[in-house]
Amino acid sequence: MLEGNAFDSEDFSRTPFGSISTADTPIAAEAQRASQVLHPGSMNIPKPREQRIITIANQKGGVGKTTTAVNLAAALALQGMTVLVIDLDPQGNASTALGVDHHSGIPSSYELLIGEIPVQDAIQQSPHNERLLCIPATIDLAGAEIELVSMVAREGRLKTAIQEANLAGYEIDYVMIDCPPSLGLLTVNAMVAAKEVLIPIQCEYYALEGVGQLLRNIGLVQSHLNPELHVSTVVLTMYDGRTKLADQVAEEVRGHFGDVVLRSVIPRSVKVSEAPGYGMTVLDYDPGSRGAMSYLDAGREMAARAVGATYAPDPVAATPVTEGGDVNEERGR
Repeated sequence: MLEGNAFDSEDFSRTPFGSISTADTPIAAEAQRASQVLHPGSMNIPKPREQRIITIANQKGGVGKTTTAVNLAAALALQGMTVLVIDLDPQGNASTALGVDHHSGIPSSYELLIGEIPVQDAIQQSPHNERLLCIPATIDLAGAEIELVSMVAREGRLKTAIQEANLAGYEIDYVMIDCPPSLGLLTVNAMVAAKEVLIPIQCEYYALEGVGQLLRNIGLVQSHLNPELHVSTVVLTMYDGRTKLADQVAEEVRGHFGDVVLRSVIPRSVKVSEAPGYGMTVLDYDPGSRGAMSYLDAGREMAARAVGATYAPDPVAATPVTEGGDVNEERGR
């Protein structure tokens, strides 16, 4: 079968292992998925007709807001889009996940909002992808809401800064704004700057609690500050196919929001949670994992919807977590 470095696939097919496919071997399947992520090839997605500015908002904490923002941005950048992530959360978790510096003294979204620096001074490139840009957040942002109260046009300061980004030599396809878990002035700035709102909703008991207040606030911004704002996307996160609760929540969310809910769901995954600790998104940390594939699918689906196309999620990534599937990943292996 083997002569030197040659490999005879016909001889291999006659061995006891010849009938095994990648679907039957988890390690081979994961390696194949990792190869697809790292080398997208023909899987490039269509460019939007115009720059898409998307605010990722949900005042409930722990729903996967920052995780969704950075991983969707990484998925889009991996497939040929130029993406700018604006970190508006004083905790700076999005900046951490993208591997950019965000200690005190670094030009950040705080200085941008109060008008101390131009946008080109705040933009950093992620070390993992040249198409992935970030305006980081530092702890200084924690006091920004108080300082903004007395400023002129306080709700539109971020919008003005983003408009300048087009004049700073960047051809940005997507702007993803990661909001803090509140409905304060920082979140209002994000909503005034954007045309779209993406709401991540976890597949757990309190999923829809508080979403009503978020929708009311979006309505107020529409009425008084930004008539173009609308909820374009809802992403189901932390989905665990081993529980009936996850299916019940998913069904309720789809019934309430309809077609804006992505068909791609994000599974509960240890790998997704571990990645920021290494200054990475899950697509860089473990590209063959189910979490990475799910975000890649979600990015493709979101891009396809923008141009009126349809997209079917990868059946491997969309398969719910079961006892025979990625349970080892869920237990941290």
